[in-house]
Amino acid sequence: MHKQDDPLLAPAELGLICVTSAFVRILLDWLDHEGLAAADLRADIAALDSDALVPIPRWHELLQRAIALRPGVSPAETGLAIGACVKPAHVGLLGYLALASSTLEEALGSYLRFEKLFYGANMAECSITPQTVEIRWHKQFPRPSQLFDDVAISTLVSFMRRLWPEPPPLQHVSFVSPAPADIAPYERFFGCPVRFGDSHVRVAFSAAYKALPLPQADPALRALLDRQAEALAAALPKADAFLLELQRALLKLLPEGQSTLDATARELLTSVRTLQRRLAERETSFQRVLDDTREQLARRYLADPSLSVMDVSLLLGYSGQGVFTRAFKEWTGDTPAAFRRRVGG
Repeated sequence: MHKQDDPLLAPAELGLICVTSAFVRILLDWLDHEGLAAADLRADIAALDSDALVPIPRWHELLQRAIALRPGVSPAETGLAIGACVKPAHVGLLGYLALASSTLEEALGSYLRFEKLFYGANMAECSITPQTVEIRWHKQFPRPSQLFDDVAISTLVSFMRRLWPEPPPLQHVSFVSPAPADIAPYERFFGCPVRFGDSHVRVAFSAAYKALPLPQADPALRALLDRQAEALAAALPKADAFLLELQRALLKLLPEGQSTLDATARELLTSVRTLQRRLAERETSFQRVLDDTREQLARRYLADPSLSVMDVSLLLGYSGQGVFTRAFKEWTGDTPAAFRRRVGG
């Protein structure tokens, strides 16, 4: 994993921070978990378009309304509990990429690369020492209250915890806000020392865990991967073992934007010439397999309301939404948005 390459936001860009509407729906799961009706809040969340980006002030207002539903509980406890309700559908592309990762380090690398799709900006950076892996967010970034950080960091930690039967323990967590009167809810939730008044929001764990393999044992998470496998099988219904192996390689390389002939041959531990020969023997070509795989994956991804069209374009390895839209229209005659409306995604 490397330090985030994209520049951090300049002050003039801070107003661009947002969250996805899919993430806002975490509040619906929290309301269900708590058995709260909250008809008005539910209606406002349900009214959000599936591809909408929700400005941070609006997200914060919805959080405050949720907090008000439990007046006898501290805001910290409620904020942490909201984050603990996270599911793959709430984090869209980042959830898919985490599930496709082999190790914790690789999953965090995906987060750094695609954080912009979640918040509208790249805010995080990562540092690795022989002892510690730390992901952090500078205090210059807009945060309307400690509640915003409570939900954001508990979401990240809870998603990590879903990925392993025995998740790696945290070394420390830090916040930029002054310490509240009672920090016990934080220490119980994170299970480590929690600091306040820092220059960054930080989450750190031992570097010994960075190569921890992802078992992907959770049935709900496994189902998302199975959907991708089904889409690949549909792309090549008569696929033999070699073509299935090629599909698996493309599934890994597409989100990385590395689905070239050369990169695929390296992933398969073969030469470009051998790969081309084996495809010719099956009366197909690399480009045809790539296009068929992309089309079938696109159809499945667009049927998932937690993924925006931009998410889908990057999952398929395109440089931008416009390039994907043109390709999808060539395949199907529809734009991605029109296809999504037609299938109810």
